Amino acid sequence: MNSLIKTESGLRTQCAEAGVTLPLAQDTHILRNPLRVGNRIVPNRIVYQPMEGCDGTPEGIPGELTVRRYVRFSHGGPGLIWFEATAVLPEGRANPRQMYLHTGTLDAYRRFIERIREEAVKTTGINPVIICQLTHSGRYSKPNGTPEPLVAYLNPLFEKDAPLDPSRVVSDDYLDRVGEALVQGAVLAEKAGFDGADIKSCHRYLLSELLSAYNRPGKYGGPYENRTKLLLDTFSAARAATDRDFILTSRLNVYDGFPYPYGFGVKEGQDIRPDFTEGTKLIGDLASRGALLLDVTMGNPYVNPHVNRPYLHGAYEAPERPILGVHRMLSGTGEVHKGARDVKLICSGLSYLGAMAPRVAAGCIDAGWFELAGFGRQTLAYPDLAKDILETGGLDPDKLCMLCSKCTEIMRKPGGTPGCAVRDSGTYAPLYRKLVLGKTE
Repeated sequence: MNSLIKTESGLRTQCAEAGVTLPLAQDTHILRNPLRVGNRIVPNRIVYQPMEGCDGTPEGIPGELTVRRYVRFSHGGPGLIWFEATAVLPEGRANPRQMYLHTGTLDAYRRFIERIREEAVKTTGINPVIICQLTHSGRYSKPNGTPEPLVAYLNPLFEKDAPLDPSRVVSDDYLDRVGEALVQGAVLAEKAGFDGADIKSCHRYLLSELLSAYNRPGKYGGPYENRTKLLLDTFSAARAATDRDFILTSRLNVYDGFPYPYGFGVKEGQDIRPDFTEGTKLIGDLASRGALLLDVTMGNPYVNPHVNRPYLHGAYEAPERPILGVHRMLSGTGEVHKGARDVKLICSGLSYLGAMAPRVAAGCIDAGWFELAGFGRQTLAYPDLAKDILETGGLDPDKLCMLCSKCTEIMRKPGGTPGCAVRDSGTYAPLYRKLVLGKTE
């Protein structure tokens, strides 16, 4: 039976019913250990994953709610804070209030990062590593609030009865400019005081979509070497343009959950069963270009969210037990890690595990599946989760994310600024009632 996991027996029951097993440590001491990434030290093994708030200013500067969110994160004690999706081109913004790093906003970001560090050290004594996620939203670009997709190729699985005009397929020359903008974004992120930059290639945004561009002509489509070219070339150029101590990384899809030729991480004629051959090779190729850290994920939050964030309540009934999705995320990360042991990996998908997430994360780290435990939705509901894990070894069942998808429901509405309507109800319950339920106060 699918339910919020609060006990070891609850976890074991769900795993037994699904026919899977997950490593389960008896204690979580390993999560307290620091980790060296190049010449940087991550103070502990807990990562707060990028959670987009859609609450910046029109210029792309962190707004009031943005600052509130990251101050709460900084007080929570994670070793690494992965700052949310930040556009590098205006037409590639996912919404009119998405973060946008450029020369005109650089000073604001510098002040923002200084504050987050000061708050973290003052409150917890921990100076977290902070990564900036650089992005082009591609198919999901809405710079003016309505869809203005820029795609790597036409996709009937996504477009169905509303096919896109072929003019929305970007040219190779445009992709070259995207790569240049991402490199410039990395340079600006370093100047702003971030410890590293993520060349985002996940969840079917533009660089991620290119990984499955099997039928695209030209230098960015067809064979593996072409489909990965923009990511790898951009990574190499950003590595050359930034200091050697600056962490270059990627939040990387190793499996999309769609059949060939529309999904990365599957084989032709093999429906949607994962095949991590190319994902493993890509991690090795990024490592050869200087990647010391990668954040592994899967799926598409718009089309198959059960793959990348298993839930109890969502927009549709998932075709599988949520614990199967969690197992695929964690064991899949372990699988791709086998091909590139020199790269430190961050997992995704822990939030569904509720109170047992720290023990499973510790067990997986002990087993060598990954080195760092990534938490996403859970951080919106429970921003001090890292502090609780570090101090008590576990999580408070009464603070857990309810896996209800209300944060996503808010985000999908025009003007929505997502947060936890249950645990942070004073701020976000009124937004949920107004935007989702259509009720006024």
